[in-house]
Parts: sequence; C-alpha cells; structure tokens
Amino acid sequence: MKNSPFKILALSSLLITTLACSQKTENSKTEVMKSDTAQVVESDSTAVLEAKKKAAAAEKAKLPKPYNDKENAETKIAELVKQAQAENKNIILQAGGNWCIWCLRFNQFVQTTPELKTVVDENYIYYHLNYSPENKNEKVFAKYGNPGEKFGYPVFVVLDKNGKMIHTQDSAVLEEGKGYSIEKVKAFFTEWAPKS
Repeated sequence: MKNSPFKILALSSLLITTLACSQKTENSKTEVMKSDTAQVVESDSTAVLEAKKKAAAAEKAKLPKPYNDKENAETKIAELVKQAQAENKNIILQAGGNWCIWCLRFNQFVQTTPELKTVVDENYIYYHLNYSPENKNEKVFAKYGNPGEKFGYPVFVVLDKNGKMIHTQDSAVLEEGKGYSIEKVKAFFTEWAPKS
C-alpha cells in the first residue's frame, strides 16, 4: 500500500499526458481541416473567377466592335458637327473601347432595343469615341474634361448641333443587373435630345 500514492501519481501523470497528446492531435486535425477547407474555398474561388473570365471573353467575342482605334476622332467629330447642323440633331460620343465589355454591351443594347434605337436615330448622331492603349485620343478627351478618368467607361458626352458639350453621363447609373435599364437609358436619351 505504500506504493499506492506513487501508483496514483503515475497513473494521473499518464492520464494527463494522454489527454494533452490527444488534445494536440485534435488541434492538429482541426488545423489540417481548416487548411484543407481554405484550399478548397480558394480553389473554388479561382475556378469561379476563371469561369467568369471565360464567359466574359466569350460574350465579348460575340458582340460587335464599334470602336475604331485608327480613326482621327478630332476630324471625325468635326464632320459629325456639320452633319448634326444639317439634320438638327445632337451628338452622343460614347467613349470607351472594344476592350470594354460594358461598352460593347451598351452598344448592343441600344442597337437591339427598337424603342431605344428609334430615339437615338431620330435625335442624335452617334459616335463611338475610342479610348485604348493603341489610341487614347488624349487631345479630344482633354477637350471634354477627361470624363473617363472620373467615371470610367463607357461614359457619354452629349454635344449640341454646334459641337458644344452640354452634358456628361456616367453609365453606372444606367446599369441594371448585368446590363442596362431600358427606362433609365431612354430617360437619358430623351432628356438630352434637341429641343424643338
């Protein structure tokens, strides 16, 4: 019986050590599980991002490319002013580029929505003002206050028939979901149409 306290002490130590090791193993398992979960989430996020990039690239490939990076925008706008005066219309400069999916979406939206196309065709001369690494049209953009720097692309500059800037429109307020709102776009076109 004299060895009894030592046996209890030894047994207690063994039990504590076992629990401590068990806890360490459990913590290690938890850390491994957290790490595995993080890798799965990261992998899923990367996969989702890649899928979105592919979908956007496929969509962009299908859309018409209305911007001409070879064109002299300054000369072209001067021609459009003469046409606008003759037809008593305002001019819309849709600034952006063929690299910009939202620019291409807007163009497609207007061209394929009869209600909008009619308003544009009756009231405006429409021009796609290119901004791209190949041709930034810096002189033209500076003339209109560099609206792309403030609003991003697309951005719209409305000119009267004499070529005077009368409005700059941020496209973000015209968006709805993954596209544009027909009501907001129509209101924008109607508001800046030439007054009778």
